[in-house]
Amino acid sequence: MSPRRSYDQYCSAARALDVVGDRWTLLIVRELLAGPRRYTDLHADLPGVSTDVLASRLKDMERDGLTTRRRLPPPGAVYVYELTGRGAELLPVLQALGAWGEGELGERRPTDALRAHWFALPLLRGLRRAGVDEGLVEVRLEEGAFHLHVGDGPGPVYGDGRAPREPDALLTLDADAAAAVARGDSGVLDAVRAGRIEVAGDGPPAKALRAA
Repeated sequence: MSPRRSYDQYCSAARALDVVGDRWTLLIVRELLAGPRRYTDLHADLPGVSTDVLASRLKDMERDGLTTRRRLPPPGAVYVYELTGRGAELLPVLQALGAWGEGELGERRPTDALRAHWFALPLLRGLRRAGVDEGLVEVRLEEGAFHLHVGDGPGPVYGDGRAPREPDALLTLDADAAAAVARGDSGVLDAVRAGRIEVAGDGPPAKALRAA
């Protein structure tokens, strides 16, 4: 475990950066907002991070009270990492950072990796801006599917794959439409009206999006 480095400044922003300012830390939080993840899953969805750095960051985050590590009961019997309550409180920090960075995103570069669930937090912001503040929303892209838990309740913010039950809304779109929302070039409602996002389902989120 690496020794804690500090800015040695009596400032809450500096203290926060002492804990989450290292490279990869906030992106690990982004992945763990989906719920417990195995080390191999984290490594696969964080292209570019070395095994040594990932292991070191996870140990640091556990030491700092952001994550815990536990063994699943049989038949899983594997170790998973998950956010503590303190770690989950970083969601609004990531959302604010993502909103600030919308103008930096630009067009996808040839070297840019992409995972479908990386659009989860931008679409969650977009749904809230569209007035959707609660419900289970499934999102399908050619690159994969994920689901969003819209609301302020405890538990994962999103998850990989299809929704665990009948979703309140099903959104079908392509990566270009999702990227436009992530860049702030298009709102969710604008994309729905333009036919770039198809909406299905009978729950309140679906009805609200279709009626707007």
